[in-house]
Amino acid sequence: MTQLFDFIGRKVLDSFRIVGEVLILLWRTMLAFREAPRNLTSIFSQMAIIGYETLPVASVMGFFVGMVLALQTGTELYKYGTQDIIGGIVGLSMVRELGPVMTSFLVAGRVGSAMAAEIGVMKVYEEIDALKTLEIDPVRYLVMPRLIAALICVPALTIYADCIGITGGAIISHLHPRIFISYSTYTDSLRMALKLKEIIVGLTKSFVFGGIIATVCCYVGFGTSGGARGIGVSTTRSVVLSFMLILVADYFLTRVLM
Repeated sequence: MTQLFDFIGRKVLDSFRIVGEVLILLWRTMLAFREAPRNLTSIFSQMAIIGYETLPVASVMGFFVGMVLALQTGTELYKYGTQDIIGGIVGLSMVRELGPVMTSFLVAGRVGSAMAAEIGVMKVYEEIDALKTLEIDPVRYLVMPRLIAALICVPALTIYADCIGITGGAIISHLHPRIFISYSTYTDSLRMALKLKEIIVGLTKSFVFGGIIATVCCYVGFGTSGGARGIGVSTTRSVVLSFMLILVADYFLTRVLM
């Protein structure tokens, strides 16, 4: 029993230590925001990686998530003759929940892992120490552009995925023989259900998720050690930790913003 309590205690303390270190990194990065005008090239480069290069995958994800959502809810609503409200259901589901969460998962898996790996390689091969020797702040040089780019691009990608998903839902609702409703009926239902508050909630979530992804993945990259194996471990750890924190943050944001 003593060993069990010792193990649990160490894990709890490690969790608090990690949270504290992540918050300190976030604070140092926010202080470096004043240097952003001098680092626009790096910021735009990261925005291209996070935003532009993710568009094809986000298109596929949003389109098929919207179609599956419309197909599953539409066939159930058809049993009660209420398929006319499917537009509102798809729109609310995409904007409030599926759009921000699925887009954030996509960015964390595709870009967050690359952030952790890139910074991890620099840490293992002592390039970060070289930056310090040259009196270049690694947080300003490496973390700040990635955080700003994530805060801008993740909400933008979420809006894009929402629009694609709603479009996919409209197509399947109109073409499926059992659900069949007109595009005007779909958009009327969507317009009645989707208010400005719902859009703000989804954008707020995606903004927070973007900050989580960039901060956590950079933090894990800075903690990399042990050569090539350590880089692989950090890459996996960054994605898993980002997923977990996104889900935890999603719950609390939903409680606060509802």
